[in-house]
Amino acid sequence: MDTTRLRELTTSDGPFVSIYFDDTHNTEDAAKQRELTWRELRGELAEQGAGEQTLATLEGAVLGGEPPAGPAGRAVVATDQKVLLDQWLPEPPARPVARVSRMPYLLPLAEHGELPPPHVVAVVDSVGADVTAVDEHGTVVDSRTVEGSDSQVHKVPGGGWAHRNIQAHTEELVRSNIEKAAEHVGTVARRIGATLVVVAGDSQARKTLVEALPQAVRDHAEEVEPGGRKEGSGNAELDARIDELLAEATRRRRAEVTKRFEAALAKPTGLAVQGLEAVTTALREHNVETLLVGDPGEAEVLTGPDPSLLAVQEEELTAAHGVDEIGHARADEALVVAAATVSADVVHVGGETELTDGFGAILRHD
Repeated sequence: MDTTRLRELTTSDGPFVSIYFDDTHNTEDAAKQRELTWRELRGELAEQGAGEQTLATLEGAVLGGEPPAGPAGRAVVATDQKVLLDQWLPEPPARPVARVSRMPYLLPLAEHGELPPPHVVAVVDSVGADVTAVDEHGTVVDSRTVEGSDSQVHKVPGGGWAHRNIQAHTEELVRSNIEKAAEHVGTVARRIGATLVVVAGDSQARKTLVEALPQAVRDHAEEVEPGGRKEGSGNAELDARIDELLAEATRRRRAEVTKRFEAALAKPTGLAVQGLEAVTTALREHNVETLLVGDPGEAEVLTGPDPSLLAVQEEELTAAHGVDEIGHARADEALVVAAATVSADVVHVGGETELTDGFGAILRHD
């Protein structure tokens, strides 16, 4: 998970309320279910000491938000002053989460809300393509139709010399149209650093477009069967297939990070550490490229005035950093906030990788 977008949360004053819940809207009683979920969350937050103003702020966000299309989760983080984060989650959490704490609870964002990689979707036919580009922040940064000429793009029945000339002209026109679209796909894919290019539409047009892409972009191209330009973005089958590819790409990215971590950890001088003491030290030194989180349980760490000043021993803060007032915080809150402070990525590995104390880190330098 890219933590750049979380920077405001690391500089805001708490206490914070953090909630995560299933906000799927694919049934007739979805609105009622949202109200019931909010009542449950509200009760839990009130028991944990959330004030009325904070609860009112949250209620307006939860019940006033536009419903998502299909299965989705929801993450909302707020103080008594305002909502700091309100985000849809691609993967709904299995059960609601409600927490009041001195620091925002951001770990579920890495578990359920990791954004898909930057990607481009091109729906192509003989005239051109509808192209949409989405960056690493999940923002549509380019959406346009790229077309050539639609004159004589359909082959005609007949025979003889004139017919063959018409057919050749048609084929050349189609190829020119698709190559024009491919040029734009290649340009925007390189600009956003796309690691997935989905190509849908007519089978022959798909093949032609993929072949016309620059090799570096073609390596990330995936052709999909359903979908055509006439159906547009409302093609449910195509949308579902794109979602599958994006989810697969996200899982693959997590697996690659885990593999890098394990390989580095196996080397005597590898750029990886694990365990609370080693990881908090790396965070204090701003030496974490990627924080890996497994199952940290309810472990706590010591905190200083800066979110990156974490330790497991008091002298690590008092002697080396002159910290006078030492606080305590849950590790599953403090380490993720510290990672955002030092611009480190966060990857939730769950139970797939055994981590000492539930934490590991890929380092920036030795």
